[in-house]
Amino acid sequence: MPTSLEENFYPMERVPQCPFDLPPQLQEIARTAPVSRVRIWDGSSPWLITGYAEARQVLTDARASSDQRLPGYTFAAPQAKAFHTRNRSMPTVDDPEHAHLRRMVTADFSNRRMESLRSVFQQTVDDLIDGLLAAGDSADLFADLAVPMSSKAICEVLGVHHREGERFAALGRVMAVPGSPPEVHAKVVEDMRALLGSLVEAARAEPGDGVIGHLVRAGELPDEEIVATALLLMAAGHGATAHMTTLGTMALLTHPEQVALVRDSQDPVFIANAVEELLRYLSVAHLGRRRVAKEDIEVGGVLIRAGEGIIVATDTANHDPRAFDGDPDELDLTRDARHHLAFGFGVHQCLGQQLSRVLLQVVYGTLYRRIPTLELAVPLRDMSYTLDLAIYGVKALPVKW
Repeated sequence: MPTSLEENFYPMERVPQCPFDLPPQLQEIARTAPVSRVRIWDGSSPWLITGYAEARQVLTDARASSDQRLPGYTFAAPQAKAFHTRNRSMPTVDDPEHAHLRRMVTADFSNRRMESLRSVFQQTVDDLIDGLLAAGDSADLFADLAVPMSSKAICEVLGVHHREGERFAALGRVMAVPGSPPEVHAKVVEDMRALLGSLVEAARAEPGDGVIGHLVRAGELPDEEIVATALLLMAAGHGATAHMTTLGTMALLTHPEQVALVRDSQDPVFIANAVEELLRYLSVAHLGRRRVAKEDIEVGGVLIRAGEGIIVATDTANHDPRAFDGDPDELDLTRDARHHLAFGFGVHQCLGQQLSRVLLQVVYGTLYRRIPTLELAVPLRDMSYTLDLAIYGVKALPVKW
């Protein structure tokens, strides 16, 4: 195990040949110290929480603040600091402000609402797969299925009309794919902000049935905050589900016995459980949940002082053998993984988790059944992975059948 803080630079590097494994250095830290110091990009040394029980404790402790205005808060990257400084929304504030904002849109992301859209999502996935099959015997599953699927879904939830949907999807594709020069990414964010602003303005006359219309109708937020909320929901819901679709497909296709279970199952309960295990196993939010201590907190026998930054590594927590039966480093679709932390925990857990769940149930339950000979077109070692976004995944997923 590294012996100096200088060596413990977070996030740690993965092994490209083992894309589903956590970084070896991070695994070693998790095995020996559920609470330890690391160094990050800005030179600060926040606490890293790697244990499952310790993660749940921090994520439910009101003394561990999500308020990014507080000194000591640790941002994942300079871009994240710039974005969130301008866009204050649910993940960046504490209760009661957080609860007030969340209540405004809870119904739009409820399990009942998502289930009511399941047939819409099913039609979207079927149409996209029809397009793949009509185009030939190979595709980039990320660009040709995952991104348009998640884009159409979030458009449906936000209430983006079909006439703006293509422009919205085009901007979303750029935002979801890493590697763009900073000035290009910044321009896309501004274009998305302008588009959402025009949708908010249009909703003043005709609110419609979606998040934007509901926030306008509620009349409690200025346009700028409605735009910030919609932008956050778009970025979070769009990228995470798209990358989870492709990385999950990679994991399944490299575990033939597991993909066979999904392909051959007609049981929606099994498919739902498989989604939970994939969410746990992959834990694509790989840069941790960020907090800052407002008061002294003792976690795992370690005293975290007021003003010190905290990173909750939910990916290592989801591989904690104290919390999951069997070998948590192995993919087992029969495992009960419903208590995973892939969506966080506590009051700030991901608002769009039911959207992701239903979408993933639909796409995993459909894709391998409709294309039973699906396989990777290139070896794992030749894949290019996203390491500069909050969500871990692949830049492209070439497949054939």
